[in-house]
Amino acid sequence: MKKISFLFLILFPVLVFAQNEKIFERLSAIEDNNGKIWYNIDGYSISKEVFNSEFNEKGLKKLYRKHAITNEDQKTKNDSIIINNLYVLKEKKISDSLIEKNSYYFLENPNKSTTLIWFGKTGDTDLSMEQTLVNLIIENKIPKENFKSMNIEILDFAGRPIDLGKNNCYWTFLNTVQCPDYGEMNWSIHKSLVNAKQSIKNQLLLTLSRKGGKIDSEEWVDVEFEGVSTKAKKIIYSFKGIKSLITKIYGGNTLTIYYVADKVRDKYISCVLSFWNDEASSTGLSPLLDKIMSLK
Repeated sequence: MKKISFLFLILFPVLVFAQNEKIFERLSAIEDNNGKIWYNIDGYSISKEVFNSEFNEKGLKKLYRKHAITNEDQKTKNDSIIINNLYVLKEKKISDSLIEKNSYYFLENPNKSTTLIWFGKTGDTDLSMEQTLVNLIIENKIPKENFKSMNIEILDFAGRPIDLGKNNCYWTFLNTVQCPDYGEMNWSIHKSLVNAKQSIKNQLLLTLSRKGGKIDSEEWVDVEFEGVSTKAKKIIYSFKGIKSLITKIYGGNTLTIYYVADKVRDKYISCVLSFWNDEASSTGLSPLLDKIMSLK
């Protein structure tokens, strides 16, 4: 039998640690009031939830039904996961150019209950990153500093604290902030600029695929995003039919959306920012967007 390299034995833990550090640099987490934990990284939406259902055929069937997993969906054991598990991948066609992918990791807990870790993303996925993050979650190795507070008067935006004050801002999803009459934005930190740009492209394709509205205009504009001169895709979106009537009741009739991705503070960020036409300030943006970028 060949001897394992002594150098490899020394470097392997270092390499694993470095890989995990890169993940932690991009990862955000938050625990909701029901004990469910949400994560965001590389454009993924991720959740972890513990169920009382036993990790057996009867218990898993209940969870399969809850998540619309059928007998036709293939269920396999993922040998890269450190505990007993079943893995399911479901794909949904959003449009000719966009596929939504959902990965379900059903994990057997020591007390025989079941933990479900779900990954959702449109476009290309990263199985290696998923497996690494699942194992880190299982071992409770996610640093406390990666967790965000439910209170977002002070928002940590990719390493910069932003004072939102008492504007009734709230999370609608992890890394998705809505501020009534001030605007809304979502963002993610990625491993590369290519990945970040692909993420905003996919979000734009998702907007285009939605029914009940239409794009009135679309253009690239010059912006200053977190101190970085770059370009953003700007669209004006309006609603049709009943949705149009509802939006007018609340004061707005068109939505301005900016899609931007660039390197900021050594982080590759994708960000989508939006506001209703009646929320615009003298800068041409809304108060929330004014804290993140400016028009040139």
